Amino acid sequence: MQKTIELLAKELNSHGGVFCPNPKADMQVWNTHPKVFLDLSHTGQAKCPYCSTEFRLKAGEHVAAH
Repeated sequence: MQKTIELLAKELNSHGGVFCPNPKADMQVWNTHPKVFLDLSHTGQAKCPYCSTEFRLKAGEHVAAH
């Protein structure tokens, strides 16, 4: 089951991304995978290569320029 998680820009880290597994994806300890960094700073979305969870910025949200 693929999940889509919408995020606010303030929920991204200072590099414009998030890690998966992520608490917002409601993953349990028994079904997690290795921690991976997902960069949303360029396109506003990214998909986890392990679990296919898609993370995207909510409409109207923008990543601040570095």
